[in-house]
Amino acid sequence: MAFDSAIVLTGGIATGKSTAATIFAALGYVIIDADTIAHAVLDGQSTAIEKMFGSDVIHGDRVDRKALGRIVFADVEKRRELEALLHPLIEQEITRKAAVEEVRGKPYLIDIPLFYERAAYPIEQVAVVYAPRELQITRLMAREGLSEAEALQRLDAQMDIEEKRLRATWVIDNTGDRAELERECERVSRLIRTPVV
Repeated sequence: MAFDSAIVLTGGIATGKSTAATIFAALGYVIIDADTIAHAVLDGQSTAIEKMFGSDVIHGDRVDRKALGRIVFADVEKRRELEALLHPLIEQEITRKAAVEEVRGKPYLIDIPLFYERAAYPIEQVAVVYAPRELQITRLMAREGLSEAEALQRLDAQMDIEEKRLRATWVIDNTGDRAELERECERVSRLIRTPVV
């Protein structure tokens, strides 16, 4: 299926991508959120997850994402095993939701954290929410209560933010405050909505 009207919104962990998505939604864009889809798929696969990683990562019928994260970010093989289970299901649901938006023919955003890492979607237009690595580490430690070593472990599981910035169609700078991020999203929205002649 063609993703003709799709724009990927991506970035790195703790660059502010979720906040940018909220801003774009307020600007009138439909957002397809890969993380929301992933959480639903994860809980839907709780029985398989328990078999793979043990009962310590399950609470009731839900997956304890923090407990699972500690395992998979410390072990590349276990992370690959989890991705092999989840990613096809996540991609199927994103494609289904995108097909609905394509009928409307208006630009919409697909919020995909691992867009470059997975290379699973034939989408050419990409907005990268950018913050330098040092700021990512600081924000991640504060947000998740991680040690610096744990924060680095998670950052190292993704493509470097500088590489993502180089590949982007548009870069959304998030080194400032919320008001500055709003101005950046508005700037990129004008570029998205202005046809290239």
